[in-house]
Amino acid sequence: MVVPSFFEKNNIKQNLLSEKKVLSVVLQRHFVSQPDICRYTDLAQQSVSRIVKGLTDIGAIVGERVSSGRRGQPSISIRVVPEFAYTFGVAIMTDSFSVVLMDFSCQVLEEVHCHEATMDRPRIVAKINEIFENLLSKHQIDANRIVGVGVAISGYSLGGTGMYNPPRALGDWALINLVEVLTTDFGFPVWVENDANAAAVGESLMGAGKTYKDFVYLYLAAGIGGGVIINGELLRGCHGNGGEVGLILPSGMYLEPNLSLLEKTLTRNGVEVDGISDLLSRFDVNWPGVEEWLNKTQESFSLIVSALSAILDPEAIVFGGRIPASLSKKVASRLEIYDDARRASPRPLPQLMSSDLTDGGAIGAAALPLKQHFYPGGVSV
Repeated sequence: MVVPSFFEKNNIKQNLLSEKKVLSVVLQRHFVSQPDICRYTDLAQQSVSRIVKGLTDIGAIVGERVSSGRRGQPSISIRVVPEFAYTFGVAIMTDSFSVVLMDFSCQVLEEVHCHEATMDRPRIVAKINEIFENLLSKHQIDANRIVGVGVAISGYSLGGTGMYNPPRALGDWALINLVEVLTTDFGFPVWVENDANAAAVGESLMGAGKTYKDFVYLYLAAGIGGGVIINGELLRGCHGNGGEVGLILPSGMYLEPNLSLLEKTLTRNGVEVDGISDLLSRFDVNWPGVEEWLNKTQESFSLIVSALSAILDPEAIVFGGRIPASLSKKVASRLEIYDDARRASPRPLPQLMSSDLTDGGAIGAAALPLKQHFYPGGVSV
């Protein structure tokens, strides 16, 4: 694992696991006391005090006195310092790309989305670099405070080598070591992940992960993918392709439920859309064709969530990606998770829910460097 230059440039040591556990609790609780940190991490009070002091000294967290409304001295609550570090997130899609700037508290400071007729890599990289420079200047951020760039891309991972096999529209990004190439292109350390896996990581830090430690994220875009979070951590599989839920459906027997099919269905019903990006920018859940798409995909979705429920037994299944929330809520409301309801005492089933995060790929990509170096999973809060 390459250590980002962020640590050396800011004279900061890499965090130990115990320090990461403390940071995870502070991030998820927003304001938290030292006794609560001890309770959530099982670390001794003396260890927590030492870790809190060290993280305060480097500027990662700060303690503030918060009145409880009762008599006596206000208690000290700890929060992360947003300005301590920043990341960029980039999502590479078949017809567009997105860039987000994220601070240390995992808040998105700004998001830029660009629709593109073609996705040739040199031109797109030049545009992304220009956006990076503009965002740093606009938000007055020292480039030395950038931990790195997360990149989310559609396609299969080729064995964890930094190479991906994306859809045909992204041929210029295929079968090359994107980690090495983009690190050189961007001038920052780069993490590359399948878009669904990246979005699942973002959801684990900023969305469903605040409530559920075990969930599956369904990523709806031109195709359908997924990311599996177990005990707060991404389950990548031995080749980096865990969560490829679209492959649950036998080819030719079931329609793949995705936004490409939605686009075709809307067009056939007289709704003029110029690609998925245009569809999403103007989407109306009452358009003619939406109900037809819901009916056509219901069986496919039910098979997918039933298989995930039976094999993984997650607490929740989250619908996200590029699908509008108004549509994903309709999808979730009409699905059936197959169950035998034995003795009128059915097994517990996962909660079906819609993600609150927009553009999950770019947001999840920005979270990748923070997840790696500061915020591990598996901390129950």
